[in-house]
Amino acid sequence: MELIIKNLSKTYSNGVKALNDVSLHVKQGMFGLLGPNGAGKSTLMRTLATLQDADSGSVILDGLDVLTEKQKVREMLGYLPQDFGLYPRISAEKMLDHIAQMKGVIKKSDRKFLVESLLNKVNLFKDRKKALGTFSGGMKQRFGIAQALAGNPSLIIVDEPTAGLDPSERNRFYNLLSELGENTIVILSTHIVEDVSTLCSNMAIICEGEVLMSGTPSEGISQLKGRIFQKSIEKSELDSYKLEHKVISTQLKEGRLNLRVESPMEPGNGFSPTPTNLEDVYFSFIAQKMDPITL
Repeated sequence: MELIIKNLSKTYSNGVKALNDVSLHVKQGMFGLLGPNGAGKSTLMRTLATLQDADSGSVILDGLDVLTEKQKVREMLGYLPQDFGLYPRISAEKMLDHIAQMKGVIKKSDRKFLVESLLNKVNLFKDRKKALGTFSGGMKQRFGIAQALAGNPSLIIVDEPTAGLDPSERNRFYNLLSELGENTIVILSTHIVEDVSTLCSNMAIICEGEVLMSGTPSEGISQLKGRIFQKSIEKSELDSYKLEHKVISTQLKEGRLNLRVESPMEPGNGFSPTPTNLEDVYFSFIAQKMDPITL
């Protein structure tokens, strides 16, 4: 099972070029699509989910043309969008039963087995009688995964799934997604670097509709090994440092900025070498398109 995206482009009627010649090769497992808000991630996810058309390019999923054979693709697809609506007064059990019917599970006994197995998988079986409107943010996300799995999909797309979750719910979600990636293609679209470093064996960085990097997280880190240096400065000094160095990120600590720069050699002037991490990779590529990120 593989997903091949070639030269995909999309420009909206207001002139915004959301996707610009995007090409990616996604194999079975967890694939992280990393980029800032407005990078084009959601546009790409909606296109892969057959919810909107591209202007040009091609997308092939296991021999199927995603852009033209939409119904066949939908039968193989599980999709958890960034924002999805729930009927607040309906129980999780009844809602999943309804979704299973729409997915073509006709026999009541088959639906009962499927609903129970899905609720157990996402650790919501004990809450099956509760109204969806009473669920916490993490419970809603886990229910979203359950509904996405209802058709036993070959491709699962999750768009910004951990935004707003507390640390314990995020860990539960990590474990669930990691399990799903063992047997299917799971595309995780996020702006949270930790999501990708924790879960994904392959990744891409996208910004302003363009793919800036693709490969494994370790490949990205190795590209910058020995090239990241840090220094603590006053906030008022930032502009002058930006003139002299490639500043990739800053972090405010007790009124001072911890500055991280990329350089092929030690810059001196009080900078010290520091181990490279995936955030450095992300910020280094994003800095090609945007100002340095302040954390």
